[in-house]
Amino acid sequence: MQQGKRLLSIDALRGFDMLFISGGGTFLVLLDGKTGWSWVDGLAHQLHHVDWNGFVFYDFIFPLFLFIAGVSLSFSLTKGIEIGLSKNDLYKKVFKRMLLLIILGIIYKNQPIKFFEPSQIRFVSVLGRIGFACFITSLLFLNFDIRQRLYWITGILVAYYGLLFLVPVPGFGPGDLSPEGNLVGWFDRTFLPGRLHTIKGVYDENGILTQFPALCITVFGSIAGDILRRDWNGNRKTVTLAVAGAIAIVIALIWDLHFPINKKLWSSSFILLTSGIAFMSMALFYWIIDVKGYQRWAFPFKVIGMNSLTVYFAYGFIPFGYTSARLFGGLYAPFDEKWHEVFQALGALALVWTFLYILYRRQIFIKI
Repeated sequence: MQQGKRLLSIDALRGFDMLFISGGGTFLVLLDGKTGWSWVDGLAHQLHHVDWNGFVFYDFIFPLFLFIAGVSLSFSLTKGIEIGLSKNDLYKKVFKRMLLLIILGIIYKNQPIKFFEPSQIRFVSVLGRIGFACFITSLLFLNFDIRQRLYWITGILVAYYGLLFLVPVPGFGPGDLSPEGNLVGWFDRTFLPGRLHTIKGVYDENGILTQFPALCITVFGSIAGDILRRDWNGNRKTVTLAVAGAIAIVIALIWDLHFPINKKLWSSSFILLTSGIAFMSMALFYWIIDVKGYQRWAFPFKVIGMNSLTVYFAYGFIPFGYTSARLFGGLYAPFDEKWHEVFQALGALALVWTFLYILYRRQIFIKI
């Protein structure tokens, strides 16, 4: 593979990830208890975030996107250097991108924005987290090699672990990992302006301190991107990615014995677990699509993956569910009423994909 060649597996994996944001998750959740098939109900149960400690598939969706963002950064920053952009040019570019994503995140999470009630505005968001993670990852990528970036990841995750277990929280003491008593929540309640979204206003999983362990996933992604850009054969790259993932998962499970896997805390064990699964997912998609050449099945994911920002915003602002009911309601009206919401969700998903396909055919790709 030529280093400059675009990898379909990256777009396909991103599209697979965004499928669950663009309506695929809703469709599967609504099947719960309707088919009589235990495996379908089991899938549906994997699409609800855990309340606190623990892990289900849905907890992997956002981390996977952060990981893929890092993979893409490895390619885009390298290309920028190859065409003659200076480090300062790239710094400015990723900094502006971060600011724009923070602004878009505030808009998305606060519609309509309560301009005259700043205490009711949520200033942190998924998009803001992506922007910050990509900015810091870019700085590290442009100045440190793979081994040095691993040192940075280790330092951040160990320091985060130490902070939560050693720094006392007023009224709770050190090492309290409850929603009310952990250091992360206290820090946000004390220093983060506006509204806290998660867990009754006492905690926000996208707050200040959790930005740092979360960005490690994107740094891991940049390392995966470096592996994919190596002048190695496809099988060697696949094995390297898979082994990296397996090592991260083993460390995560051991760490979980003392620092529980927890998405809302973005615990160090959670970071390693999701990064490990992301490495293995990237290895699987790369091997099937780019090494073995089985590509046709990935086209629906590619359509979504090449306009991921568009689908994220479209699903938040365009009432695809309402449109689905208006267009297809007559088709599923004869079925049992319990199935109507399922068909409506399926129709909405089809409309989202059709919208993205039209953009794809017209070569319209909205990026920041």
